Amino acid sequence: MRTALVGYGLGGAAFHAPFIEATEGLDLSAVVTSNPKRQAEIAARYPNASLLSSLDEVWTGDFDLVVITTPNRFHATHARQVLEHGLNVVVDKPFAGSAMEARALASIASSKGLMLVPFHNRRWDGDFLTVKRLLTEKTLGTVHKFESRFERYRPEIKSSWKESGDPADLGSILFDLGTHLVDQSVALFGRPTSVHAEIATVRPGAKADDDVFLSLTHEHGVRSHLWMSALAADQGPRFRVLGHDAAYVKYGMDPQEDRLKAGETPATPGWGEEPEAAWGTLNGKPHRTEPGAYQDFYAAVAAGNPPVSPQDAVAGLEVIEAAKQSATTGDSVRL
Repeated sequence: MRTALVGYGLGGAAFHAPFIEATEGLDLSAVVTSNPKRQAEIAARYPNASLLSSLDEVWTGDFDLVVITTPNRFHATHARQVLEHGLNVVVDKPFAGSAMEARALASIASSKGLMLVPFHNRRWDGDFLTVKRLLTEKTLGTVHKFESRFERYRPEIKSSWKESGDPADLGSILFDLGTHLVDQSVALFGRPTSVHAEIATVRPGAKADDDVFLSLTHEHGVRSHLWMSALAADQGPRFRVLGHDAAYVKYGMDPQEDRLKAGETPATPGWGEEPEAAWGTLNGKPHRTEPGAYQDFYAAVAAGNPPVSPQDAVAGLEVIEAAKQSATTGDSVRL
């Protein structure tokens, strides 16, 4: 599949281009960016990829797949343009600004028989794969609580659309980190039946929410407690999953992101593996972390088997919308 990557910031450079390049059945045929410095980086690292300056140039090429990794506010607009030109598309998170917008994209893709794939790569974090396996094997017994955190300590405020107070930028921590946490919860336990949220802006001078807690209740009684914060001077466990028979607790982040930022690729020996010192515990005893496998996302795309459905992205956006309503009213919101 001849693939055009639209955008070459951190997402395009670290999370998309290396995997498109390494995946059998995909060809990184072009990268769209008007930034001269980034164009030079692309030319050096991917000399066979054409350099395009705008999305409009994609329509004059012969592409099968377009990957959207532009700033959040453009995701849905660019995805719609790609679909209307009859091309398959992968869309970085957040998939859209609203559930209604996401449903409209899914409808267009369905009517044209095109792949529309939300990029939820965190489903291939090693620690998440470990939780998924423990649930599949029923090692924990009946699970009643799933706790998940993305916490950072970044007291400084960056001049970036991710810190913007303009709702159109979709730059809050709820859209940034929360999208991952909600998607992982939906992937494990399905669309929740109710949402309760606390949303706050705690750093002096911050314009976007930077400290959020969500409580989701799922159909069979499982409760997901999700934390995301930019001002956590002490981080809690990445996962704590409580079942009737056992508990799994894991600290620290999946190593793939840091390795990608350092220039490693899925071809690097030991890719996705965690050292034993970083493993979580199962009933207090060390439990090996499954190897992380971001490469499996694009392998599925290349095989024509969408690894994430648009409906899951719709469900995640419904949760985010309900969370905003709950934080405003103080009440739980039924979905």
